[in-house]
Amino acid sequence: MDEFHNENGLGVTADSIIEQLDTVNEKVNAMRKARMDDPDSLTEKLLKALAPTVAGAAAGKLFSLVWNRAHPTRGANDEGRSDALLPTLAFSALSAAFVAIVSEVSVRGSQAWVRRRHRRSGL
Repeated sequence: MDEFHNENGLGVTADSIIEQLDTVNEKVNAMRKARMDDPDSLTEKLLKALAPTVAGAAAGKLFSLVWNRAHPTRGANDEGRSDALLPTLAFSALSAAFVAIVSEVSVRGSQAWVRRRHRRSGL
């Protein structure tokens, strides 16, 4: 029986599979330890991910509303005009800059809130 397994390489294959499973097990244990050592709760992780997203979307919509009030469209034929290119480019650049600033401030604010919460709880 042993000769059959050695001739077909089944014994070597089983050992290599066990070694690979041990490697995977070590990686899973390391990931579990990292997750358990992470002081952020699920709520804090969600806040740090969603706050900048929501703030950026709201800032973009707010900027669009303010821009449209300050620069009303003159009619349906403005789409084909070449002189409408400059205001469109200005809107795009200013809107992107405003949303980026608001998002960055929101990221910093949510991180500061989480740090403050950890400081208060002794983590």
